[in-house]
Amino acid sequence: MTRIDIIARDDMNAEQASVYDASKEAGNPLGGPFSAYIRIPDLFQTSQDMRNSLGAGPLSGRERQIVFLVVSRHWNARYPWFAQSRNGLKIGLDREIIDAINARQEPELGDERERICFAVASELQSTCKLSESSYAAAEAVMGETDLVALVAATGQFVMTCCTANAFDVDPPEDQPVPLLA
Repeated sequence: MTRIDIIARDDMNAEQASVYDASKEAGNPLGGPFSAYIRIPDLFQTSQDMRNSLGAGPLSGRERQIVFLVVSRHWNARYPWFAQSRNGLKIGLDREIIDAINARQEPELGDERERICFAVASELQSTCKLSESSYAAAEAVMGETDLVALVAATGQFVMTCCTANAFDVDPPEDQPVPLLA
């Protein structure tokens, strides 16, 4: 059960309501970890801005989804896994890719950039850094700017997973790909 109360829109103070309404109007997510962030409206807005900045950045939707799936799987973050597996299916990631990541296996990825996204996110989660060889390979494939976006997306999603786990944010019952134990 979620440890933190969901603040109803009618119970929000003016600042909370303002950032909530703006995010809702923009079509940004409001649930999950954002249910915690709304308590600090600047944090809520900054996290939305970071999400939108990375979403408009150089990584493709598929590349970001692979990163988010790797991070949420590493953290065993149930709500983020629910949201990202659903989003992955929605944008056309094959179920086999999602299932492989869920089983902590390397998925069959035909695209070199997607393989690098998987490798970098996985190595950052498992070792908290990139080896010289991994960095060189990632920079050669992604280029410096896209590698910065890849590392930032990985780190930003760690915060999402950490928040969801700390507050035990529950996913809905109708999960398309339940997180394996």
